[in-house]
Amino acid sequence: MPTPETYPKLAPYITVKGADEAIAFYVEVFGAREMFRLTDPGDGRIGHAQLAFGDRVMMISDEFPDFGALGPESLGGSPVKLHLEVEDVDSVFQSALDRGGIELRPVKQQFHGSRGGMFADPFGHQWFIETVTEVVTPEEMQQRWFEMISA
Repeated sequence: MPTPETYPKLAPYITVKGADEAIAFYVEVFGAREMFRLTDPGDGRIGHAQLAFGDRVMMISDEFPDFGALGPESLGGSPVKLHLEVEDVDSVFQSALDRGGIELRPVKQQFHGSRGGMFADPFGHQWFIETVTEVVTPEEMQQRWFEMISA
């Protein structure tokens, strides 16, 4: 578990129906490591868990409507997207689809210097995943984007 000095200053905290299954999905697909979980002794729901994605942390819980903790399925979707850089975008993307993810954008070379795509996980969260293939300056990225949308 990170110490207060190394703890990330900003970390996503997601809520889902079926946090135990979601944790298993993130461990299998992304290689996340479960750091710990707090389980409700009454009904077994996960009140709080932390996952490590390399040196980054994501927090997750089951739905607790009485606390206003609702996942995308209960809310009709979420405007928030998650972004993760991976070593092999093609294999991670396929692994996500094989485990119930839904392709939203196919994996392809992107103007900003990464190969990436987007999928929805089985719990309603959307993920941009990518592998960096070249370092692109902000100025070059702007030019490429302009050329792309002007074509």
